[in-house]
Amino acid sequence: MSKTLIHCTSLSQSQSFINFLNLKQNNTVKNLPNGVKIFEDENAKYLLVVSETGKDNILETLGFVYKNYTITKALNIGIAGCSDGSVKIGILFCTNRLLFGMNFGSLTTVDTPLETDENLETLLVDTEAKYFLEASKENCKELYVFKVVSDYLETEELKNEFIESLIQNVYSKIEKYIN
Repeated sequence: MSKTLIHCTSLSQSQSFINFLNLKQNNTVKNLPNGVKIFEDENAKYLLVVSETGKDNILETLGFVYKNYTITKALNIGIAGCSDGSVKIGILFCTNRLLFGMNFGSLTTVDTPLETDENLETLLVDTEAKYFLEASKENCKELYVFKVVSDYLETEELKNEFIESLIQNVYSKIEKYIN
């Protein structure tokens, strides 16, 4: 059966989807890459994957997913730093396609958080979207990258509760693209 994939890189980014879609962790999956958690619903419609950050981890995780599951739609959902201080924290963007009623923003994926926007030519910056698209474009036609502005390129670590609330506040705007 085909599934909708939701990919995040932390439990705090995925918790709203786990709650709203009533997903349960599947601990029976064999040969799962280290650090990866898989959540599914009882109807086998949704597959939420929490991978570790970093290019190699994301490519390995998504390679495993596409090898072992039939995915018809894939979403990468997470947070992003913003180079424009006039954009409010908590604003949602789709970064890979124009969607009616949704903010669009250009995105750069980096391997380590930026401390300055000096050489940044995009509005948003994250650590995984490029790798998500790279791994997914050959395996799935319907792809979405949703990012919530979490900071203005500060390097201090964000609290899990703060990240969870950012995602929870935009869930209703993303929900229609999941179904």
